[in-house]
Amino acid sequence: MTSEANIQKAADQLWQAWQSGTPGAPIRDLLDEGDVAAAYAVQEINTKRWLGGEERVLSGRKIGLTSVAVQKQLGVDQPDYGMLFADMEYMDGEEIPMSAVQQPKVEAEIAYVVAAPLTGGHITMVDLMASIGYVVPALEIVGSRVKDWDIRITDTIADNASSGIYVLGQTPKRPGDFDPRLCGMVMTRNNEPVSVGAGAACMGSPLNASLWLARTMAKAGRPLGPGDVILSGALGPFVSAEPGDVFEARINGLGSVRAAFAKE
Repeated sequence: MTSEANIQKAADQLWQAWQSGTPGAPIRDLLDEGDVAAAYAVQEINTKRWLGGEERVLSGRKIGLTSVAVQKQLGVDQPDYGMLFADMEYMDGEEIPMSAVQQPKVEAEIAYVVAAPLTGGHITMVDLMASIGYVVPALEIVGSRVKDWDIRITDTIADNASSGIYVLGQTPKRPGDFDPRLCGMVMTRNNEPVSVGAGAACMGSPLNASLWLARTMAKAGRPLGPGDVILSGALGPFVSAEPGDVFEARINGLGSVRAAFAKE
């Protein structure tokens, strides 16, 4: 069992990397091998730090590592979750400074916006579907405070599931307006296709992933509530971003969303 001292040391190391803007060494050697609970304890320490300063507020949660393709890229075999904060959001097409995310990689997702609390001992699919206010396409720009993305499952969990920033589309749809399992996705970078996928790539359906997240967050004591954004997981492989890149994701039935990086 990982010691409290090592959990704190790992949290401090990631916090320093975030504050300095310079990725550091992996933290996995500070934790017992495969100690997911300790990694989430590290994440929670820094979540409280984020919430304690600059009037930062939670805007939602993200689920990561839902796509088999992304899991293969990172060498893991299970999903994880992280916190979303309001200052992580950029508008569709708004210029994003390269300094906003360390080692940015872009992935296309479906975002659900919660309208009713998701609490209780056993949240059902009916509970989840009834709680969703609307759905939009999204681009998540993940980042890593670990140098060269040299991460394993405990590294990414401790690092807030490699959260960075996100962009939401501006064409809200009702959940029943499209098929979340069969909808196709194409993401382009500077008008060239770089990632393709479908809803089924995300744990069989983005709703399955979102239900996992809702249940997990309720058990973790940070349940989803009205206004929370759920980034439900990548529909295809993520792609590295460079200065001046413009990404656009089109999801059948949901519309499109863009992320534009500054030419630095």
